[in-house]
Amino acid sequence: MNLLDLIQERTIRVPIESTDKQSAISELVDVLGEEGEISNTETVKQAVWERELQRTTGIGEGLAIPHGRCELLSSMVMAMGIPSQPIDFASPDKRPVELIILLVSPTNNTADHIQALGRISRLMVDRTFRERAYNSTSASELYSMFKNALDA
Repeated sequence: MNLLDLIQERTIRVPIESTDKQSAISELVDVLGEEGEISNTETVKQAVWERELQRTTGIGEGLAIPHGRCELLSSMVMAMGIPSQPIDFASPDKRPVELIILLVSPTNNTADHIQALGRISRLMVDRTFRERAYNSTSASELYSMFKNALDA
């Protein structure tokens, strides 16, 4: 599983307009639908939101990784967005979210799903990288940052 295969500039939005976590998740799922990555956005939204209700995906340090698994998907998909205003995701550190990385996988792909979540988390541990990502002003800038970090 290679994150470079999942990250696409066309599925990154800077900024996203949503002001709450449910709207932000919906907005990013809609991006995947608009870009032809998924066909049934409502089912995917439901899968991701059900996961969010179990436990927040706001992991702290301004990052949220909402994710879910959906049997309608044939492969893992990803979208990213930087909200125009930080969003409360009920993160453990109480810090509002400045970057949202949405990850949705087929239900039968648990290993790759967990591996992708771990890879994103490891990449975002780097404070300098994280803060530069949060300050990205365009999809192309954010895409380039991730591509360069993952190519290294």
